Order: sequence, then C-alpha cells, then structure tokens
Amino acid sequence: MDGKVEAWLVDADPALRWQVERDLLGAPPAVWEATRARVATEGIGAELLSHQDPEGTWAGGAFFPSSWEFREDEPQPWTATTWVLKDLREWGLDARVVHGTAEKLDKVVWEYDDLPYWQGEVDCCINSWTLSNGLWLGADVDGIVTWFLGHQLPDGGWNCEWTDGSDRSSFHSTLNALIGLLDYQLATGDADRVRDARRRGEEYLLARSLFRRLSTGEPFSEHALSLAHPRRAYYNILAAADYFRAAGIADGTAPDERMSEAIEIIRGKRQPEGTWLQGHRLAGAVWAHVDVPAGEPSKWVTFHALRVLGWWDRERSSLESGEVTDC
Repeated sequence: MDGKVEAWLVDADPALRWQVERDLLGAPPAVWEATRARVATEGIGAELLSHQDPEGTWAGGAFFPSSWEFREDEPQPWTATTWVLKDLREWGLDARVVHGTAEKLDKVVWEYDDLPYWQGEVDCCINSWTLSNGLWLGADVDGIVTWFLGHQLPDGGWNCEWTDGSDRSSFHSTLNALIGLLDYQLATGDADRVRDARRRGEEYLLARSLFRRLSTGEPFSEHALSLAHPRRAYYNILAAADYFRAAGIADGTAPDERMSEAIEIIRGKRQPEGTWLQGHRLAGAVWAHVDVPAGEPSKWVTFHALRVLGWWDRERSSLESGEVTDC
C-alpha cells in the first residue's frame, strides 16, 4: 500500500482506524485493540451513543423514528434503533458499553404488527441485522436462524417481498441473509446448522457473477456497481465481495473464479492516487455522516476495496502457485 494512502487511512475516526491497523497494516493486537476501545469515547461512535434513549432505543423506534410518518416524497431516516446498533456493532464497539440494552429491547416492538423486537420481523434484511445485533448483545435470537432456514426460496436466495408472493430471490435480501447466517456461525461455532443454506445462497450470487441478471446477463441495478459507504440495506459488488472474503476465511475455502469480473471492476475504480471514490450517498436523516459525499475520495470505500483485493490477490496467487493456504 502506498505510504500516502496508508497515512491518509490511519488519520481516521477510531471506528475505521482500528480496522485499518488490524486488516491492512498487520499491527499487533495491543495497538488496534487500544484504538478500537476509543470507539466508545470519540468520534462517530461516541456521537451515536449519546443519542440512546433511557428505554434502550434510538429515536424512540425499532426501525423508524417514533415521530416519523411515511411519505412517498420523504426518504427513510437512518436514526432508529436497528440502524444504530448495526453501525456500532460494525464499528467494533464493545457490547459491554451498552450493557442492558438487549434486556430493554425485550419490551420494544416492531412497527410491523407490534412483533416483539428480538423475535424478528417479516423482512429478510431487518431480520439479518436483528440476528447479528442480537448475537453481539447476547439476546436470544435463535428463532431468527430457524426463520431464515424456513424462508429460503427455491432458487437459493431470499427476498423481502416474499410477503407479496415473490418466489424469486433478490441480490439485496440474499446478501443480507448470508451476512446474518455467517455472523451466527462465527458467534456460535455451529457451522452445520447453516452450512447448506449458506452454500445455496452463495451459489445464487456466484452464478450471477455477483451483479448480473441470470436471464439477460445485464447488471440488475445501476447501484450494484456503485461502491458506496454506508450501504445501509442496499447491495453493491464490494459488499458482496467482502462477504465472500469473510466467508472464505471462516470456512477455509479459496475464492471462487466466478467473482473475477466483479473483482476487476472494483480494481478498475481505483484512482491514480490510490484511493476509491464514494459512489453515492443515500438520502435520509442521520445522527452524523459516516463518510464523504458522492464523488469524493472515501476512506471507508478505499479500506474495504484494499482489504478485498489483498485477500483475493493473495489467495489467487497461492492457488496458481500450487500452495496450500488456510485463507
């Protein structure tokens, strides 16, 4: 990695910096763990923590702020409980910092049919984040795993629109479901329970080169190739590639060749100075912006791209040389 890019990435909020230190720079655990601890007291992590309600929620709601009313012309806010927990978890916050939150959320219900919070909802993506957040906080979310296993569609993926009768999977729902199931495996060690479901979901994405419609071969969405952070619910090839990186490390498996086109698209978006640009920024209220506006050099996108490409290049080189690795 270029020295200027390295210095630029290290000069970041603790939520990103500790990951750069661990995953790109190979810093000793004592270094990145000390940086990670600062997430609770500095920058965007501390900002989000300061907005928690006494009831354990954020903005008074499970998925939407309690004061928000849906309007076609108003974008969804990203300030309610599920989104904040997702951010704090992905930034590496120690769950002990929000001790008691899981118990408080036992009394919270979803906006949809007043379903109990930790039992999940009917939306695949919401259930993915609830599963991952619950595992992090120590809540009983085992039933959500069973829900995913029972709601996988015949083509191998998932679709949040199953409630409307859809029997064809979506890229968004499938990736989010896979992330939740992998988090379950990593947290519990129970790979057997989710192995078949994960393999079928992964095949759904791989058969489509991570971004192409199986029917036409065309990209399924203009945003599929837009490398944006934070991505919220939406799919892009960098997020998918990063899932397969994590899955390969967890399972000890080599990268699948069918990812090659997506990987080269990611590589091709690198700027001459070694950075990647923010692809787009979703509208909607936030407690604090995590990253830069669209078109500007993004530390988060650059970090994720370098991590994915580093993994891919190392593993493919090992395969081509005939070496055996542990991923």
